Amino acid sequence: MKNVLVLLHDDDGQEGRLQAALDLTRAISGHLMCLDVVVPPELLTDYFTGAGGAMVMEYARNREARNRDAVEARLQREDVPWSMLEPASSFEEQLNNAPDLADIIVVTNPGEHDDSDARHILGELVVKSDRPILAVRRECRRFDATGHALVAWNGSHEANQALRASAPLLQIAASVTLLEVNNPNGEFSAEDAASYLSRYGIHAEIVEESTRGPISDAIIEKAHEIDATYVVIGAYGLPRSIEAVFGGVTSGALRKSTVPLLLAH
Repeated sequence: MKNVLVLLHDDDGQEGRLQAALDLTRAISGHLMCLDVVVPPELLTDYFTGAGGAMVMEYARNREARNRDAVEARLQREDVPWSMLEPASSFEEQLNNAPDLADIIVVTNPGEHDDSDARHILGELVVKSDRPILAVRRECRRFDATGHALVAWNGSHEANQALRASAPLLQIAASVTLLEVNNPNGEFSAEDAASYLSRYGIHAEIVEESTRGPISDAIIEKAHEIDATYVVIGAYGLPRSIEAVFGGVTSGALRKSTVPLLLAH
């Protein structure tokens, strides 16, 4: 894992994404790739169709061009190698092309905020990118890849995928906890997961807990209890259903966690 991609967009989550991406890039001695995403403005009335819509879109592009210039000026002062990717012609092409040559993508976790843009971008990338996604809250100002990592484990294919995707990052964590909640009956046990990690030199502690409440709550509570600096969790749902990614345990974790989440689908 060497190539970190961060999506830039002039919103209140950009500083959190950029700071987390810079910290991650330093931790892995990697390369930071930046893509300034032009999100089409919502066309609320017929007035903005045709020429009006083109004017609104041109305004959005100009705004992002200024944002890109400001970020480039800042990156000149940072101590990481970086590059600015050329934006594609359309929003969908930007998201489709973003994962190329990236090992991990940093995006905003909208949490409980009604942020349709951030939610759509996160869902699209989790489902379609085939890359691990680091989702950080907009107020994030630091990402500690060398701290304590918590891995939510239930033996499922999604959990297995997240474990494999996160292994290069878990190698530099100070400690790793594998958490099972309510004795899941997945195909692979926590012991299997621990054995897999041990071959990477990662010695994980297995913790088993039970709860009558939402499993996502138990995961987040454990993350705070052990001062985890990030949580690894599988993104559940049908391959082509973006909405399904936000169902169940994944949804609860995304809504409630202030800790960065590493997602893989």
